Formats: sequence, C-alpha cells, structure tokens
Amino acid sequence: MHRQARPNNGQPRSPHGLPAGRPGSPAQQLDKPDSHTARLAQAPAGTTNSARPTIQQRWPEHPLASEGLHIMRTSTSRRRRPHIAGGKPVWLFDLDNTLHRASHAIFPAINHGMTQYIIDALQVDIEEANRLRTGYTQRYGAALLGLTRHHALDAHDFLKVAHTFPDLGSMIRHERGVARLVAALPGRKIVLTNAPETYARAVLAELRIERLFERVIAIEHMRDRRQWRAKPDHAMLRKAMRDAHVSLNDAILVEDTRSHLKNYRRLGIRTVWITGHLSRKPHADGVPTRLPGTGRPHYVDRSIRSLKSLRPGVRLVRRTERKPGQ
Repeated sequence: MHRQARPNNGQPRSPHGLPAGRPGSPAQQLDKPDSHTARLAQAPAGTTNSARPTIQQRWPEHPLASEGLHIMRTSTSRRRRPHIAGGKPVWLFDLDNTLHRASHAIFPAINHGMTQYIIDALQVDIEEANRLRTGYTQRYGAALLGLTRHHALDAHDFLKVAHTFPDLGSMIRHERGVARLVAALPGRKIVLTNAPETYARAVLAELRIERLFERVIAIEHMRDRRQWRAKPDHAMLRKAMRDAHVSLNDAILVEDTRSHLKNYRRLGIRTVWITGHLSRKPHADGVPTRLPGTGRPHYVDRSIRSLKSLRPGVRLVRRTERKPGQ
C-alpha cells in the first residue's frame, strides 16, 4: 500500500524537497538576501537546478538577477584547529640560567632595576619594593604580572628599564661550545622565556645562537586580550604551542625553574632540569648545601648539569609508572 503524496499547490521546492513557503523550512530561511546561511553558486555546465530557486525568482531587482545564479545552502561548521602532526622533538629552551649563567651578573642587575622601578613608580621604600617583587614572582611566576594586576604601572616601560644593559656582553657567562651543542640537537628549537623579546634576542646574539631558534616566545607574546601571562600558565602554553604547530607530546622543556617543570609535566611535556648555572646557597652555619641537581623530583624526566648531556642519541623516555596528573 502506497501513501498518497500531498500536492504542493505549485509551490517551488527547496533543495531538501520541502515546499519553499512552509514555515520553518530551510527554503524559507533563504528568503532574505542577507542571510548568513546562504551563498550564491553558479550551476555546473550541462546541469539543471530547477529544485533550487534562482536569484531572479527570489529577488528580481538584485544586481546578479540576470546571471542565472542559484541559491545554495551551506552548513555552518565549527572552526577547525590546525592539524599538528607528531614527529621529531621540539626543544623548548628557557633562556636565563639555561642557555647562559644569568645568576653571575644579569640576575642581580635585573633585580636591582626592578626594585628601583617599583620604588620610583609606587613611592615605597626598598624593603616594601623587594617584598612586592619577590612575592609577585613567587605567586604569579613573574613580578610583572602582580604589578600590572594590583598597581597602575607601565608594563612595557618596566620591562625595558629592568632589562636594558649597555655592557651586556661583559655580563654573560656560558658553556664553551654552546652554539655547537644546541645545533647538534635533532628537531626544532624554540626559546620560551618570561623575559622581554628585545633582551632575549640580545642575549642570543651575544651567544651567537639566535639563528638556531625558529622563534622566541617572550613575555609580550604570552599575554592575551585581558591580561599579561607568563610561565607556568597552562592556557598560555597551550595557545603558544598551537600557534607554533607543536604537539605537546613532542615538546621537551629544558628549564632551571622546578615550578615550571612541575606544572608543565602535568600537560604531558617531557622535562629536563638543568642545574649547572644554579647558585649554591650555604646554610646559616656556613656549610654548603647539597649541589643542585644531585636529586631528581618525580616530575623531572632528566636532570643534567650541562647542555652536553643533551647530545644526540640520548633519548628522553617517559616513565610509564607515573600516574596521569603527577
């Protein structure tokens, strides 16, 4: 038994086979020329488009009415993220105390410059300025983030003043053959630093390794539309890696700051803790503390003292016994 087809009273039919005038039908949604769900397409040669209304039928006075164009419905799809293929390792190098020994002269100069800027900008004494600088660094990962969130301060001027050194070349200390060691590593190489870009590139130029890195992700590149961000912010790193077309599974973070390694290990990134440039702080009784790097926290895949330990052929193997989230 066949169901009797209902007449359409001579109404043109939509591409979905429904009467064009039926309330809520796709064809009725195309009656407005400014509809975002419709586009114009030329019918292929040798084919008929009688099922699709033409511009002349819908809008006789439209400038394209005489061109024989038909209305086609396009589906709205979500914006797709770029495909990131896995493969060779992608080295994410911190800058200070990783590629060079910043604790020798540069860190003391940066700390002095930041403290003096806070004194002048906020009209506080040196004790309060040091408290704000160290407290915001521990809380947010960078002093700049706390200063911009809690005080009226020019962020770009702050970074420039605290990281400008006319005699930068004489302040830098680094491993011998650092350019050869970095160049020998397989895969891509990126600098990921909480320092400003101008300073970072100046240091890389002094080390003669700037050409070895495909990009420098500095603190200016980490901010979003609302606020400044810095390591170890998760959302910032995810976005930075998407922009660089880097899979987190391929990334290897080489860093001297353990809190950054701990936070980013939770994202599945392999971690290398480099300790050769860290200062040994003596106890109150004058006895030296244990040499940094002689132990390895659970969130560190490898602990090294020199970039020489990253020589080709030495693999970073994930420890399978670690539970997700550790």
